Amino acid sequence: MTEGKFNGEMTYAAVVRAGTESGTVEIPETDFAKIKRKREIRNFFKGQLYLLPSILLFAVFLFYPLFRTIYLSFFLTDSAGTPTVFVGLDNFRKIFTSPVFLQSLQSTVLFVLYTVPGTVFIALVLAVLANEKMKGIGFFRTIFSSTMGVSVAAGSVFWMFLFHPTIGWLNQLLKMFGLDPVGWLTDPKWALLSVSVTTIWMNLGFTFLVLLGGLQSIDDYLYESAEIDGAGYFYKIRRITIPLLSPTLFFVITVSLINAFQTFGQIDMLTRGGPQNETNLIVYMIYQEAFMNYQYGSGSALAIILFVIVLLLTVLQFKLVEKRVHYQ
Repeated sequence: MTEGKFNGEMTYAAVVRAGTESGTVEIPETDFAKIKRKREIRNFFKGQLYLLPSILLFAVFLFYPLFRTIYLSFFLTDSAGTPTVFVGLDNFRKIFTSPVFLQSLQSTVLFVLYTVPGTVFIALVLAVLANEKMKGIGFFRTIFSSTMGVSVAAGSVFWMFLFHPTIGWLNQLLKMFGLDPVGWLTDPKWALLSVSVTTIWMNLGFTFLVLLGGLQSIDDYLYESAEIDGAGYFYKIRRITIPLLSPTLFFVITVSLINAFQTFGQIDMLTRGGPQNETNLIVYMIYQEAFMNYQYGSGSALAIILFVIVLLLTVLQFKLVEKRVHYQ
């Protein structure tokens, strides 16, 4: 058409038909395809322009550090982090044959097994209770989610006083019952469990809020219909609440799993990886290698190993666990 406006989303047949009915000149199909291609290219570059700020941020703070870490993992470095000698996979071989790393891997797995199920279960119980329609329930919702407003440093100091061997409230409570005091952070038998309890308390607020939001999105008529049919409280939780909450549960389990592998602050504040490396998780081992021992090559190799572990577990979750998720 030589007159009138041309819409790039119209099909060629529509353009020809419109031109024939109005008595205007038809556009050849090849010209139509060129005009449509130009419009698509222009829209593509316009979209990339909108994405440019986020692409730059990802490139500077995500992609470059990732590729730099992979590069450094094949080298020995000096104290400034400059690569000096190419060693190939030697850094990885030394790590997997190191008893310190094997103990760190075992502690990390135990820490994840302690914290992730514990956090999700306790948060789920509190969310179910807080979802009940009772007078004053808003106060308890605030209390249950209050740990979100506490920083890792402040929370660690709070629990440090609770775990103190002499003046700590926990040991004072044990003395009241005639029990011997426990070295919560100094005894290898208790240190990892103590840090796990601290982590569960710190992560409880966020997990509780997410689960509570998921519970409030479930329609009340489902529970009312179940009550009419004579269903009990726990039957409704098992047959209605858990299936319809499964997408939210899948999300919080995935996020909690990743956060557990990345735990650092409370380890540094409470135990610094001790006693006897019992709380020396992989993230803290990376910190020790890179920023305390200035072994950036082996520290980078440890970071790559942790990245692969988290990636594989996340993919495994999506392959196996997501099949049980009930999307509405």
